[in-house]
Amino acid sequence: MSPLLDPTLQHWLDLVGIFVFAISGALLAVRKNLDVFGIAVLAEVTGLGGGLFRDVVIGAVPPAAFTDIGYFHAPLIATALVFFLHPHVERINKAVMVFDAAGLGLFCVTGTVKAHEYGLGLPASAVLGLATAAGGGVLRDVLANEVPSLLRWDRDLYAVPAIIGATAAALLLHLDALDAVTMTLAAALAFVFRLLALRFGWRAPRAWHRRSEATESEL
Repeated sequence: MSPLLDPTLQHWLDLVGIFVFAISGALLAVRKNLDVFGIAVLAEVTGLGGGLFRDVVIGAVPPAAFTDIGYFHAPLIATALVFFLHPHVERINKAVMVFDAAGLGLFCVTGTVKAHEYGLGLPASAVLGLATAAGGGVLRDVLANEVPSLLRWDRDLYAVPAIIGATAAALLLHLDALDAVTMTLAAALAFVFRLLALRFGWRAPRAWHRRSEATESEL
């Protein structure tokens, strides 16, 4: 399958997504009172973790993050920005969340497409699309000694929008209808769903008739 996006455009979209994800990792590091090295580590892991996991699984080695130095520079720029300007970055957190949602939509679709290009079936490709979009955040939370936001009931839906975008991309591939336009629409679907979840506080349901009395403050 030939690339569906111009490689240069794909490269810059990747860098933007990595940068925005890295901002969220760096902000969590500041909240955890980590030093500059810790901030850089969480920024790098958050920005690159999902793509690294996908590339290793599909055999795209060495991963893109190790063949293009720009992939490492983007999280370092995010680290410097947050290190010196984190009070200001915190104040525009809503804008950061919008860009994070855009990165989520982009990565869940491009991750699915890349996995399929490397010979995986559609279900496995969609799973790796989800991993591309959310894997970095899971690694970030684990390193910060937190329950991953992906698994917490008191967080707005994150995995579900990525699953929707990845599934849409897989269905378009199945129908042989995936091109630059429909790929953008699939990414936009995940993006809009994530924004709606943030706006209305949508959360996944918990176990039916659960007996746990845990409260949000205990988690």
